[in-house]
Amino acid sequence: MIEIKLDPELWKDIDPGTEGLVDAWRVKEGERVQAGQALVTVILVKTTQELVAPRAGTVTQILVPAEANFKQGQTLALLEESI
Repeated sequence: MIEIKLDPELWKDIDPGTEGLVDAWRVKEGERVQAGQALVTVILVKTTQELVAPRAGTVTQILVPAEANFKQGQTLALLEESI
């Protein structure tokens, strides 16, 4: 299982305790995705980041819904890799 979360490097200059915001999911639970496909758009301190699938697979669970906040290191979704 692959955890989808924001790259820790993006948090390095951010004040501790600052939260991100899930702007919009581009996929649904149960949807098959390809490596590099956009999964979700998030907002972090006035910048927008797009997280993409690191590998092909199926989105098994979205853990943080659209328009919800998330903390540094928090998993946003789970992806089951295709074999």
